[in-house]
Amino acid sequence: MDTVLRIGNASGFYGDRFAAFREMLEGGQLDVLTGDYLAELTMLILGRQRLQHPERGYAGTFLRQMEDCLGLALERGVTIVANAGGLNPAGLASALRELAERLGLHAAIAFVEGDDVTARASELGLGTPLTANAYLGAWGIAECLRSGADVIVTGRVTDASLVIGPAAAHFGWQRDSWDALAGATVAGHVLECGAQATGGNYSFFNEHDVRHPGFPIAEVHPDGTSVITKHPGTGGAVTVGTVTAQLLYEIDTPRYLGPDVVTRFDTITLAADGTDRVRISGARGEPPPPTLKVCCNTLSGYRNSVTFVLCGPDIDAKAALVREQMDAAFDGAPPAQIRWTLARTDHEDADEEEIASAFLHCMVRDADPVVAGRAFSARAVEIGLSSYPGFHLTAPPGDASPVGVYHPGFIACDAVDHVAVLHDGSRIPIAPARTTQRVTAGPVNTPGPPPPQATQTRTRRAPLGRVAGARSGDKGGDANLGVWARSDASWSWLAHTLTVDELQRLLPETAAYPVHRHVFANLHALNFVIAGMLGEGVASSTRFDPQAKALGEWLRSRTIDIPEDLL
Repeated sequence: MDTVLRIGNASGFYGDRFAAFREMLEGGQLDVLTGDYLAELTMLILGRQRLQHPERGYAGTFLRQMEDCLGLALERGVTIVANAGGLNPAGLASALRELAERLGLHAAIAFVEGDDVTARASELGLGTPLTANAYLGAWGIAECLRSGADVIVTGRVTDASLVIGPAAAHFGWQRDSWDALAGATVAGHVLECGAQATGGNYSFFNEHDVRHPGFPIAEVHPDGTSVITKHPGTGGAVTVGTVTAQLLYEIDTPRYLGPDVVTRFDTITLAADGTDRVRISGARGEPPPPTLKVCCNTLSGYRNSVTFVLCGPDIDAKAALVREQMDAAFDGAPPAQIRWTLARTDHEDADEEEIASAFLHCMVRDADPVVAGRAFSARAVEIGLSSYPGFHLTAPPGDASPVGVYHPGFIACDAVDHVAVLHDGSRIPIAPARTTQRVTAGPVNTPGPPPPQATQTRTRRAPLGRVAGARSGDKGGDANLGVWARSDASWSWLAHTLTVDELQRLLPETAAYPVHRHVFANLHALNFVIAGMLGEGVASSTRFDPQAKALGEWLRSRTIDIPEDLL
């Protein structure tokens, strides 16, 4: 048995760089190549697709990537593991077999199913959603690999399962190999978003060439420790900073819950291990909870929007006029929800028209597609010659689009039929976790390290981003905002300065929501969870940044009094 398993990633979301599979297969040695295609929004998209085409419901891009690369993967002995099966892993496996036959290739195709509980949603207390998929663990993938599969496709497994499964199969880990499983979970969490681990979407992007970053690789060891790296000569960088940023992405408490193991993110140690190499060690694992999380998506009405361009003087008065005219145009029957947002992007005495302009956004939502459709957007056009001077819109009137509402559910881990369907058609049931524990959320709003000794009191007003990085994202209707310090000295200052109150002062939009702060002293980092900021999830959010992707960069742009010796 090899002492190191090299697992790469070639997709961080449905729509990621198409050529990444070939780049990863041609770029250097790999044992396993993974692809992550699923997110809460993706499940909704696939659910709507399945309404019109019941035989689909999987990521068609992956099938086209395999048409390009399956022969190359077989030639190089690289196993492919992807969750591209979405709502129909059996259908994707069948399409892959047809593809292999057409290409004259002999490929062992296996798949994992059992996550889709839509048909039983009501009896499981989940209501009547369009889609309901439980987050399965890694052992179905491991079973497929042990049977000799060349390609394994799954439905909704946890993102980290794509790494845990191959590692568990290769090293012979047991269901209670908690620390090893935790280590692989950490490696999987780093890999799952592709180039975000190699400098993509990184606060300090200008320190490296990230025009075309390579995709990440985890060299996993028998004890679950790993080294994160990338193929030689590829763009981007792998540093303690890039790995820290990805570790903080879309998490909440230091206890990271999964169906196979609870991983203690407050035990992780990162260390540089050479150029573009970061070693991850120390991860501790605990038994998983007795429940599985379920991603539920429901169609809930329709939404639409128009944006009015307001140029020159009297912006507020122009905006007020439009609102009055639109209110009157609704003739007493407005859409159920109306949200106005005025973005003051205008500058005084601007030398370009766009720079002299502000944008007034009107977003509506209603159960009736007609009310939210052209009955709304056409009204905005009708006032075009009888409104403020310079009236124009950013786009012509359009129809309403369906709104998807996400909500998480929880079911007993033995309520799903987790099955590995091997390449010979054999069906191997995967037992639920035998040992579980009820996990509490853990401490929130906790203090950081001991206060720094006051070596000097002089401060300078400067953007927080001078001393800290950030990465933010969505967790359903919650926003996650991770912030890390770039030095020991700035960590002590950051931990004691960036309290919940201070965060809400710097980001006033967060003040209306409960905010929980979690301390990751081992990573010199804080993680804030802003509960409910994204409403009912990205598919229904009317917020300017519906997935909170730029929330961290907004925070870094805010000025604050920073000790001069940290600048």
